[in-house]
Amino acid sequence: MSVRLYVGNLPKEEVNRDELHAVFVDVGESVSTKVIKDRKTGKCRGFAFVTVPTDEQADEIIEKFNGHMFQESALKIEKALPRSKSQQEEEEPQRSSSNHTPPTRRAGNKKSKRGNDQRTTAASSDAGGFQPDPRWAGELAKLKELLSAQASNP
Repeated sequence: MSVRLYVGNLPKEEVNRDELHAVFVDVGESVSTKVIKDRKTGKCRGFAFVTVPTDEQADEIIEKFNGHMFQESALKIEKALPRSKSQQEEEEPQRSSSNHTPPTRRAGNKKSKRGNDQRTTAASSDAGGFQPDPRWAGELAKLKELLSAQASNP
């Protein structure tokens, strides 16, 4: 199982992934690095992640490189916390417009800007339950009649 390490206190200017990777290559060839950059400017956001295959290598990197000077900045290295949902969405590429979920039903069931959850207002607005779309009310009534006729004829 791979272990992900947080590398903080990077300079907020141009940080090359290869330069950062060269710092950790002494520990092992299977070390991978990812510098987190601002989407608009392309500059480093001040942190990166290093992934190693074992806990032993992770502990070795923390012990050896925590406080190490990199481009005139002392690195802060620790084991990364598990990803939160917002971080996963941020790192995933933007979904194409062919996504079939309507914009009001986003992942996480977020509430609308007014603070009203649409499902709550629809269910609580009428004691009788669901109100059909008025454009289809006539067709729905015909279908109900057909179904009741079929149910009554065995």
